[in-house]
Amino acid sequence: MTNGIKFELFDKEDIEAIHQTTLKVLADPGIRISHDYARKVLKENGCDVNEETRVVRFPEELVMKAIKTAPSSYTIYGRDEKYNATLTSDGKEVRWTNFGIGTKVADYRGPNDYHVRDSTLQDLANISKVVDWAPNISYLCSPVSAIDIATQPVSRTMHEVLAVMENCSKHIMVDPEPEKMPYYFELVKAVYGGDEEEAVKKPLLTVGSCPTSPLELDYAICEMALQATKYGIPMMVLSMAMSAASSPVHIAGTLVTHNAEVLAGVVLTQLFKPGHPTQYGSSTTAFDIKGGTAPVGSPELAMISAGVAKLAQYYGLPCIVAGS
Repeated sequence: MTNGIKFELFDKEDIEAIHQTTLKVLADPGIRISHDYARKVLKENGCDVNEETRVVRFPEELVMKAIKTAPSSYTIYGRDEKYNATLTSDGKEVRWTNFGIGTKVADYRGPNDYHVRDSTLQDLANISKVVDWAPNISYLCSPVSAIDIATQPVSRTMHEVLAVMENCSKHIMVDPEPEKMPYYFELVKAVYGGDEEEAVKKPLLTVGSCPTSPLELDYAICEMALQATKYGIPMMVLSMAMSAASSPVHIAGTLVTHNAEVLAGVVLTQLFKPGHPTQYGSSTTAFDIKGGTAPVGSPELAMISAGVAKLAQYYGLPCIVAGS
């Protein structure tokens, strides 16, 4: 796969400064962990836990041990084995995925004429087919949500996961619900003819969740990490901090907030299961105060993503960054 453009925004000393500041933030004030069992595990492993505030302070030794325990590369598997791919942390190879996850699509009607509407389950299936065909895309990120069934008495995410699995034979990063993890795993098992060992050995899905900026791992991301490690499904921890809103206005400060949130998720995942495949993720950008949006096509996102990639390489963790 062709590499992207190399953009060196931070040098080694800058990254080290962000790292050291991140360790200070993790130690004090720490991270709010809104999951009882996760706090219990963290306390058993040397963290200072305040049960009243649910704030957890992470010792440096624990953070560094988790980073070293997480694999620096791992294979993601497709329903068709020709699409198996290795994710690495050294920056020597870039793999591409589509952008996700949205709730709108635009129907092209002619030059400068588009109709924007809610996305549907059929849109999800159609986009999955295009991704399956596209030779430049290594794996699928669930692109849109099935808004047409969101209010129906059905499991939206189950229908979505089934739709992408039926229409794309590449590895799939899904939009998951923690409580549905056993059923996602059953779908993967079905691909392997019910062979549970093979489903664990060659997972077809990656799941992930986002910290709540600033500096919180809510119940959903903690439970997602727990379930992912239970079923052998790679875990992505992706911060969506917004500079000047949920993180500092300066990019370096935003990277510290981002880094603390992601590393807290990495630590928790590695405590649940040492050596579990874990991806360092980012959709962090600058908040557009005038528009009240988080633009993922802004110059600030490109600079933040460059810093994120550098941090992930510093830690030896495969990473994914947003962009458009």
